[in-house]
Order: sequence, then C-alpha cells, then structure tokens
Amino acid sequence: MSLPKAELHLHIEGTLEPELAFELAARNGVTLPYAGTDELREAYRFEDLQSFLNLYYELMAVLRTERDFEDLANAYLARAAAQGVRHAEIFFDPQAHTGRGVEIGTVVEGLWRALGNSEANHGVSTRLILCFLRDESAESALATLDAAKPYLDRITGVGLDSAEVGHPPVKFREVYEAAAALGLRRVAHAGEEGPPEYITEALDVLGVERVDHGLRCVEDLALVERLVRDRVPLTLCPLSNVRLRTVDTLADHPLPAMLDAGLMCTVNSDDPAYFGGYADDNFDAVRATLGLTDERLRELARNSFLASFLEDDEELRARYLAEVDAYDFQSTP
Repeated sequence: MSLPKAELHLHIEGTLEPELAFELAARNGVTLPYAGTDELREAYRFEDLQSFLNLYYELMAVLRTERDFEDLANAYLARAAAQGVRHAEIFFDPQAHTGRGVEIGTVVEGLWRALGNSEANHGVSTRLILCFLRDESAESALATLDAAKPYLDRITGVGLDSAEVGHPPVKFREVYEAAAALGLRRVAHAGEEGPPEYITEALDVLGVERVDHGLRCVEDLALVERLVRDRVPLTLCPLSNVRLRTVDTLADHPLPAMLDAGLMCTVNSDDPAYFGGYADDNFDAVRATLGLTDERLRELARNSFLASFLEDDEELRARYLAEVDAYDFQSTP
C-alpha cells in the first residue's frame, strides 16, 4: 500500500502511454510515424520543454472521440489509484483539441465519463481544470472560456500551460479576471523555464491560488518569504524537471532546501507517460535520491491534500489527512 496522496499537477494528455496511443490510432485510422511502441518510447528523450511539446501535440492526433478521452482518463486513474493517489485535480488542454477539429464538448464529456465514476470505480475523487495554452493568443483563451461555459458544472478551475518563455502571465489577465467572475479557481504554470518574475506576476496579476512548478522561486529570497508567509502551494514535478533539463540530475533538485525554507511543496507527475513515472514513482525517486525522511514524505502528502480544491467537501479532506497521519511506513516493503 502506497502513501495516500493527492495529485495536483497532472496533464491528462500527458498520460498517453505508447500502447494506448497505437490502440487509439488503429481505432481512428491514424497513422503514427513510428514502427511500434519501442520506437515511440525512444522518441521520449527531450532536450527541453519545446522538444517535449512537439511530440506531445503530435500524439494528440489519436484522440478523436468521447470514448478515446474516457479510455485515456480511466487508464490514468487505474494507474494513479495503484500508486496511492486518493484525489486528482486533472488538467486538460481544450485548445489542443479544438484546433484540430475536436469539439470541447467531446473532450469534457469523454473525460467526465471516467471522472464522474472515478470514486466508485477507482476510489479516487477528482476535479477538472481547464488550461489555456500560453503560446496561443489571449483572444483564443477568452474564446475557449466562453466555449466551456455549458460545462462549468464539471470544471473546477483554470490553469495556464505550454511554452512559458516569452509568454508572461500578464498576457492572460483578462481571461483570468473572467474566470474569477465565474467562480473558477485559478492556478498557472510559472517559474519552470520562465523567471521568478513570472511567479510574482501570476500571483499579482492572475490571482492564482497555487503555482504549478514554481521551481525558480529559489532565485528570489523575497519571493520565497512571500510564498512561505502566504502558504502558497507549489506543485513540483521532480522527474519532469530532470527529463526537461530544468535540473541536471535529480540529486540537484532543490526540493529539500525548499522544504527546509518552509515552502508548501507538493510532488506530482506532470506528464508521466513521457517523463518516466507516475505519482508514487516521483515519491520513491525523491526519497531514494534526495534522502527525504518518512516524515518529510508525510509532509508532502499532507500538503497535497491541504492544497487541494476540496473546500466543498472538508469532510473528505479531513478523511484523507487522517489516512496520511495514520500511514505506517514500516508496514510497506
């Protein structure tokens, strides 16, 4: 049994394993430019964020129908449950689908077929977060939010992802103001490849409640002090950081120092099919490489539930936290 945890930084499109990619390609008559799953896995070697995004968007071509999105989400939820995930707040990228002719309703309805039954089928509660692609226009983001309005009963919040450098948070001020007016929660990727100033801008201009990644906050002591004081959660993704060369090796990751500084860190998998590990794989990696103690791991798990958007079900949050507190590390192999 794995340590109970919430996953707060997970792109559902990034859970597309090569086997499922080929299965969906065959179902939908899509030809992939790879001889098989082994060759595709070899392509999962990235120099930086952009090289990853190129493949990430290429493989989305296999996702066409509600059934495809349902199968994608169910495959992730089954893997996540096996790794101790009790609650998942799942990102999706509607513009990456609408831009190739797949309607937003197909995406949401398909995902919801899995998410709506996730507690019963997988023992995992869920929330759905719509992300805007920051390398698309602000007008496109506003149009996407407008198109999502019929589905807001299923969407908890908005986020901001894709290529960070050159696309500062201020570009999306208007759509975040509109999202706030609709009662949506707000998060954003900031400080992964972009500078610490992007984190400050995400807080001050977009009003985000969580910072996705936020790794480069350590370069700005005043920002670190602010994040600690205001208890702003950071959704770190250690294996992703290594695969995308944000850090040279996992041993170089600043997670221990960030925890020592009092930052509210969580550990997540980001795009696990591409980055070599799901939630517990990331926990195992930081424990083995960074020497985190059992109580540090428990702190990370507690943080994940405290940072979750569970204000509508505090009883559920309390139950999850009790599971973390009761977890016996000595009983696991």
